[in-house]
Amino acid sequence: MKKLEQWLTEIKFLFKDEGFMKMIHQLENVVSKILSIALILVILVSLFDLLYILINHFFSNQPAIFLDKALIEIFGLFLHLLIALELLENITSYIRKHIVQVELVLVTALIAVARKIIIFDTNKYNSHDLIALGIATLCLAGSYWLIKRMNNNNNNNN
Repeated sequence: MKKLEQWLTEIKFLFKDEGFMKMIHQLENVVSKILSIALILVILVSLFDLLYILINHFFSNQPAIFLDKALIEIFGLFLHLLIALELLENITSYIRKHIVQVELVLVTALIAVARKIIIFDTNKYNSHDLIALGIATLCLAGSYWLIKRMNNNNNNNN
């Protein structure tokens, strides 16, 4: 009977604002840690994939092909890894400070758009797509500049 009363007291606590927020906070921590572990696995697999492709292209009998299409593919893989590392930085920053850092998110988005521009295939996409990527880059860069400026002003006022 005493166990039942204790269990009911704990359930009541979970439905009060303080208990509910504590439960949500714990869930956020668990999810962010699982995401970081999954992202580490993705980074390792991508790294091995990149190394495999590099080794295959370096030891192939057609070095001229390596400098043509494969080079763009390799740059894309490098940027994939860089984006994954930035995402991991976003998650670990969240785990440390329990806030989403907009500056980091914008940098990650800028890298993703830059990757798309670098590997842009003119045969597959048209000029409107490239213009859209340019506008997205300008918007992200402007947003980053505003956030950076706002953060610098806040730091100078403190």
